[in-house]
Amino acid sequence: MVDEKAVIGKVAWRFIPLLVTAAFLAYLDRVNVSFAALTMNADLGLSAAAYGFGASIFFVTYVLTEVPSNIILARVGARIWLARIMFTWGLISLLMIFVRGEYSFYLLRALLGIAEAGLYPGIVYFMALWFPARYRARIGSFFWLSIPLSTVIGAPISGLFLNLDGLMGLTGWMWLFILESVPTILMSFVLYTVLRNSPAEAEWLTPSEREWLTRRMASEADAVETNHGVLAALGNSVVLALGFVCFGAVIINYGVNFFLPQIVKGFGLSNTAVGFVTALPSIAAVCGILLFGYISDKTGNRRGCVAVAITAVAGCLALSTLFADPVYKMVALVAAGFFMFGYLAPFWAIPHQFLKGAALAAGIAAINSLGNVGGIVGPWLMGYLRDRTGSFEGGLLALAAVGLLAVPLLLILRRPTPAMQVDVSRSSA
Repeated sequence: MVDEKAVIGKVAWRFIPLLVTAAFLAYLDRVNVSFAALTMNADLGLSAAAYGFGASIFFVTYVLTEVPSNIILARVGARIWLARIMFTWGLISLLMIFVRGEYSFYLLRALLGIAEAGLYPGIVYFMALWFPARYRARIGSFFWLSIPLSTVIGAPISGLFLNLDGLMGLTGWMWLFILESVPTILMSFVLYTVLRNSPAEAEWLTPSEREWLTRRMASEADAVETNHGVLAALGNSVVLALGFVCFGAVIINYGVNFFLPQIVKGFGLSNTAVGFVTALPSIAAVCGILLFGYISDKTGNRRGCVAVAITAVAGCLALSTLFADPVYKMVALVAAGFFMFGYLAPFWAIPHQFLKGAALAAGIAAINSLGNVGGIVGPWLMGYLRDRTGSFEGGLLALAAVGLLAVPLLLILRRPTPAMQVDVSRSSA
């Protein structure tokens, strides 16, 4: 007799710490340029607009290559492909030390987007191969915590790395890229060693446990697996609507986080202090993720929780623009941080209500790709308005306004019916 919880526990303890670490390093890699900018922009002569464009171009190539990356992952296996993603993005991040102007900055940011494309949906796909449906929400909550934790831990560390300026003839921002890319490269070898593509390859489970998990996951697998699901999901109205909602949340996330260190630096703090103060909104975000995930599961009102989170973060950003005092402004930004990632757990439970089968997998990838367009627009918009107005207030108000536009679209989505789910699934065949 197989102990189900014991088997899931074994799988979770083997994989989840590694996957959380991979996601942690991925998000840290995305935003470490925001700390490098504290000294890099002046060294390279980058304007706020040029920096914002460079930060955004990562998402252009990321969005364009995410779906192809996932198709390859499904064919060659998560083990080798997730390891490849980590190795190549770590290597390109390391090459950032050779940036000498805006065009080399743009080029490496674009290559970084290609290298990292597919990591998050690839991990979600991997977890779907190993964890039965009843466990995925709880497992997912730990996974999403990696995003704010990357700032909680990474922000102070990044601030400290900038103090290495002059060591061995390198600038502080160069050391930041070196010391945060090397662990990523090393982690790629760990992933390749530890991960397995399916339960059938889990030599560390007993034969009975391995057979039970293989059969359990096979019973939950989709009956139809075709590439047509990608095109069908891309044209589905529900997927497009959810993609725009995700865009509204993501544009706030990246628009704020890519410029938050510069906003805090404006308070007159040292680089080290900037790192610690910048981490405060992300500490609040950890609490927000857990609270909204709990309320969402308790009430079943996924859309309501997402709407409240997006509306609240937009309101807090708008409120922050009213204060000149750094303490009051930071309190408003910390409150914004509490709500900023609160949408994640309830939002990613919504596609399961509308889609099933192969259309679900394609729909998640499409929604994530559309949402990440916000990563293109947000930093560019903040940089552009900063150059035009001389302050960050206009950019924060613009981000809040775009985020609010997504809320009505979320609330008018029709409740799914069994017929809708079956029809969408069949449309992917």
